[in-house]
Amino acid sequence: MNAMTPDWIEIGSLSDIPRSGARVVKTPAGCIALFRTDADEVYALDDRCPHKGGPLSEGIVHGRHVTCPLHNWVFDLATGLAQGADEGAVATTPARVEGGRVFLTRAALTLHGRTAQGERLDG
Repeated sequence: MNAMTPDWIEIGSLSDIPRSGARVVKTPAGCIALFRTDADEVYALDDRCPHKGGPLSEGIVHGRHVTCPLHNWVFDLATGLAQGADEGAVATTPARVEGGRVFLTRAALTLHGRTAQGERLDG
């Protein structure tokens, strides 16, 4: 299945997400943080730490991990699992990059059949 099928929605350009950084996509289901690694891999997680609700998109990206800006919990970007002694997980969303464009699954961007409108990265 490629990103052009109806199950994937283009949300913007890879260049809109800084390397070792993040951007947020607002959806009817909540905010999704998009993380870009130094290797140009893109991961999508809920933008809310399960510990104290901190915005993970404001955390530090290192390798394939992000550190919460509030209490330094570390999460694996691929699995959403807390690392080290911390316990918990953040929901992940399938993401892919094709031709320099970032795509998320339609299911991630909808809530009760409503699709997010006008929430592209490159706006």
